[in-house]
Amino acid sequence: MAKQRESERAGFFSRVYEVVRQIPEGCVATYGQVAKLVGEPRKARFVGYALHSNPEPGVIPCHRVVFADGRICEGFAFGGAEVQRQLLEDEGVVFLDDNHVDLRESRWPAGL
Repeated sequence: MAKQRESERAGFFSRVYEVVRQIPEGCVATYGQVAKLVGEPRKARFVGYALHSNPEPGVIPCHRVVFADGRICEGFAFGGAEVQRQLLEDEGVVFLDDNHVDLRESRWPAGL
């Protein structure tokens, strides 16, 4: 039973990484959007767990995933919110304020 759960988790994480790899530079997706795209629309929180365990930072662009209201993650696993914001700004992502991406301008349209 534990091996089955571990296998299911690994499969879910792999699907998350595959979707996140597809988010274009200059765009963001929400955790819920990624969950929907991997076929698990009620598992947005688990998308966060997967990205926190990102095995290839810099290759899997987890900085391009934000909360449903456009807020960047205070606990961004690879350097904090300031690093996430800088990475997104460097790609041309538009911000409304210090902590919120303008989803109307920068949201990846996949799955919407």
